[in-house]
Order: sequence, then C-alpha cells, then structure tokens
Amino acid sequence: MKGLIVAAGQGTRLREKGEQKPLIPIRGVPLIERVIATLAQAGLEEIVVVTGYRAEALTPRLREIGQKHAVTIIPAYNPAWQRANGVSVSAARQFIEGEFLLTMCDHLVEPDLISDLLAAPVEPGTVTLAIDRQIDRPLNDPEDVTRVKFEGNHLRAIGKVIRDFNGFDTGVFRCSPVMFEALAESQARGDDSISGGMTVLAEWDKARVFDIGSRLWLDVDDPLAFGKAEQLLATGKL
Repeated sequence: MKGLIVAAGQGTRLREKGEQKPLIPIRGVPLIERVIATLAQAGLEEIVVVTGYRAEALTPRLREIGQKHAVTIIPAYNPAWQRANGVSVSAARQFIEGEFLLTMCDHLVEPDLISDLLAAPVEPGTVTLAIDRQIDRPLNDPEDVTRVKFEGNHLRAIGKVIRDFNGFDTGVFRCSPVMFEALAESQARGDDSISGGMTVLAEWDKARVFDIGSRLWLDVDDPLAFGKAEQLLATGKL
C-alpha cells in the first residue's frame, strides 16, 4: 500500500512561522518530515506527495527526507493547487494502483493511529475515514474542524457546518480506488474538496468510519495549533 500526502496549498494561516508550510520546522523537524516519518513507522515504503505552491523548493527536500527515512518519495505536481484539496488527490491518480493511505501534510497523529487503521478489517470498494468521537476534547478547534455524522461504521454526512454531528474528521483515510471516482463526481458537481468526495461516497454507501479511540491527532494549521503541537511533541505524546 502506498501513502499519499497532500502538500500543495499555501498555508497562509501559518505564514508567520515560515514561507512554505510543509517545510516549517516544528521542534527542529519540518512538518512534512514528521508526517512522512509517521507513515514510514507504520510500514509504508512508497509515499506520493502532491506538490503545488512553490513546488520547485519543496521537491528537492522531499528526496532528502525520503532517503533519511528509507522510503521512496514520488512527487506529483498539481497545477491547479489553488483549488480545494480533492483536486490534489485526483492529481496523484496516475501514480496509485489499489489501496492507499491518504493524509495531509499538516496533520500530526500518533503512529499507532495509522497502524490501527491499516490493521482494521475493511470492506472492498469502500473508503474508511479515521474519526474522533471525543468531540468535547479541546485539542482541535471545534469551530474549524471538519465534522462528521455516522451510524455504526457508516458515514452519513461530513462538513464544516453540519449541526447534527457525533465525530470529527482526523484527515486520515484508508482508500480504495473508488475515492478517485467519487472525487470526479464531486468535482463535476462543483465541489473540489475531499469532503465533497466523501459526501458522494456516503450517498453511494461506500464511506465507512474507524474510531481512533484515545489516539491523539492535531491539525497544525494556525499559530495556536502550532503551539499545542510543540507542547505535545515536547512531552512525547505525538
């Protein structure tokens, strides 16, 4: 199974920390290197990284990081990087066959979260989203996080503004190729986001959820979250 990391956007909310979000050091290690290291620790040996904004600066660093962690990094350029993140996933389609593990360059998670998701049973032809049921845990901003509604292990709804929700989207997905079909359908409807693709999959009853339990995760997308990440890393919790 390959990994897929979306790293194409500008990351403007973290601009005060650095010009290029994936390369911003957090406790001395670039953000994207921490994500790559986590996937490598979970056993992934090939990782596709979708670049976009300032790709010419990011791509050479990816090769160095791959060598350091003994993984093969495959850069995939998204010329439409200013569009929503689902377009970046679609840009990697030519490099992926079969199942893949999808995550974001700014999401830090416990390595065991990835291992647990990869070890869990899955239904063929579905996409499984790792979700956090602890919606009262203050680690991630409840006003910014993507919300989900699920019944059993079936995803019913996903989005930033849904009110009837019972979990959070961690940004980690175990995907079959049906993800690309759903993203194409969502984009045809005018929604370029990954959440749009998951909405289509929910309509097709091909979207599943995996409860991460007590595992920690953090979307490092603004200075407040960056500070939280530094504290968690300093205490060995991430």
